[in-house]
Amino acid sequence: MFPQVTGYDRAITVFSPDGRLLQVEYALSATKRTPLAIGMKCKDGVVLLAVRKYLSPLATPPEKIYRIDEHIGAIAAGLVGDGLVLIERGRMEAQYNRLIYGEPITVKNLAKRLALYKQQFTQYAGLRPFGVMIIIGGIDEGPELYVTHPGGAYYDYAAFAVGKNSDKVNETFRQSFKQEFSLDECIKYAVKVAMESEEEEVNENYLEIATIDVNTRKFRELQKDEIAKYVNLARGSEG
Repeated sequence: MFPQVTGYDRAITVFSPDGRLLQVEYALSATKRTPLAIGMKCKDGVVLLAVRKYLSPLATPPEKIYRIDEHIGAIAAGLVGDGLVLIERGRMEAQYNRLIYGEPITVKNLAKRLALYKQQFTQYAGLRPFGVMIIIGGIDEGPELYVTHPGGAYYDYAAFAVGKNSDKVNETFRQSFKQEFSLDECIKYAVKVAMESEEEEVNENYLEIATIDVNTRKFRELQKDEIAKYVNLARGSEG
């Protein structure tokens, strides 16, 4: 006889009595179930790291780090399908900017456009928010790192982690991360933190790493043998 008092729990367009959009919060919870993803900027560039999980020995896990433009890379942390949609959207925004303005898109502008696109899915009935946080790193005048929220906000970070055990990793960043790190030191630090945060063994087969250097301004993915070198260094420092 009475209306369902928890209707705001299922409807994206209805605020709860305390001013929350619960579907957005549920989408944020989905990002915490994904394997760990890390982004950080240092004096020499940007480092993106993602942990891959093998669901079956017969299947190759999907990639998590993507090239958006020559000078920008991104990690989609959350639902894989949602992430693919947003990565393609980011690539289109980058190409539109080159076509219309004749220059590369800035990292901040890309983050803003993706955030605005995500926000549209929080205010219309029949839609749902993207269950993904996008870590966007690149070089403009200097290193830049942004994170987009399922609710449509975007934030500028020096270092940030999304996914399983990310609260622990972000606390580690607050205590020991230094933006004065060189790019090499930053990679070592990211690998060490990732290995320490995972309950299962992490090696070069389970890591993706990409960098954007301030000198070359080019997105580059590290090869498996390069990643293995950093994994061995991290193991040595643990000993």
